[in-house]
Amino acid sequence: MSMDNKKLVLIAAKACDEKKARDIKLINIDKVSYISEWILIAEGLSDVQVRSISNSVEGELRQKANIQPIRKEGINEAKWALLDYGDLIVNIFQPEIRKFYDLESFWGNGENLNFP
Repeated sequence: MSMDNKKLVLIAAKACDEKKARDIKLINIDKVSYISEWILIAEGLSDVQVRSISNSVEGELRQKANIQPIRKEGINEAKWALLDYGDLIVNIFQPEIRKFYDLESFWGNGENLNFP
């Protein structure tokens, strides 16, 4: 990734925020995991909103950082959409699914970056 990964995660967070995503969490897992450097977790209240948030993230990262996700999952059902950019993994959940998987606890030993 050419652009600084912290910049990327902030672009993604802003794209979530623009679509009224709730409770956006940015977690740096660089020191605790090999799978990625950043995890972004956000919440949409319906299939339509989850889809619209993931489209927004994908569009902004394509436009501003010229990158595409390595893989995408769950966009059609939109209960849990995942965009994997390698160094950044974006998870957009509906509330009950987010609660169930509780990724915040799973990555509790990562470092949180506050998004305003």
